[in-house]
Parts: sequence; C-alpha cells; structure tokens
Amino acid sequence: MSKKPEQTSSNIAQNKKARHDYFIEDTYEAGLVLQGWEVKSLRAGRVTIVEAYVLLKNGEAFLIGATITPLLSTSNHYVPEATRTRKLLLNRRELNRMIGAVQQKGYTCVPLSFYWKNGMAKCQIGLAKGKQTHDKRQTEKERDWQREKARVFRIN
Repeated sequence: MSKKPEQTSSNIAQNKKARHDYFIEDTYEAGLVLQGWEVKSLRAGRVTIVEAYVLLKNGEAFLIGATITPLLSTSNHYVPEATRTRKLLLNRRELNRMIGAVQQKGYTCVPLSFYWKNGMAKCQIGLAKGKQTHDKRQTEKERDWQREKARVFRIN
C-alpha cells in the first residue's frame, strides 16, 4: 500500500498585491465550487489570483478573474475555460455582513489566498479599503524601519 506524499504547505497561491494596494479590515474563509480539472490544476499549483476580485450579486459571492491554468492531461473532448466565474460558498450571516459593508461603507472584496483545509480548496477573502499612494509609501517606510531596527539589535 503506497502512501501519499506529505505536502509541506497547505498554501496554494497568495495575492501579495492585495495587501500592498488595500487596507484589509476583515477576512473570511470561503469554499469554492470547482470542476474536476480545476482541482487537479490547484494541486499542481497552477493558479493566479493577482487580478481577481469578488463580486457580490443577488445574495451570492462569485470569484471573477482568477486564472486556473488547465493541465496538459485534461480530457480532449472538453474545452476548459481558465478564467471562468466561480461561485464562493459562505454562510448567510457572512454574506450579509459583506454585502452591507460593500454597499454602504465603500469596501471592496478581494481574494487573499487559496489553500487546502481538510482536503478541500478554500479561498481567504478580505474586506478591504483602497490605499492612496501616500499610504503605500508610509507602509513601506514602516517596513524599512522595522527591518533597520532588527538589523541594529542583531548587531548588538
């Protein structure tokens, strides 16, 4: 009986650009409605979520713009669509909270990461406010200062 190889990380993909461009106020964990070839591609790590966003419509959440590149071994009688709209699975209470924040307070929903949890693909969604250019510079200055402090303490 062969054993499956242990994965070192359950992380599939991260959207580092979202943390740079937005102030993340709150995060939610959502399930994904995927097709079989998409799950295989996720296991191979062939996903990009940099340009993706979450659309809240008719009391449901949809992931738009995420690219899951099909594997070469995908069936030849089926034409996979790499950037199709995928439904996100959330609790009604979480959906209502997100819809209220987006409509009334001007927030945006962005995907932050894809990861595995108990064999299921999950998407971490962030409720975010956009950063201005000066906010980005301030964040970079704080990061540089923290790095410099760590360097000084390491020397001493």
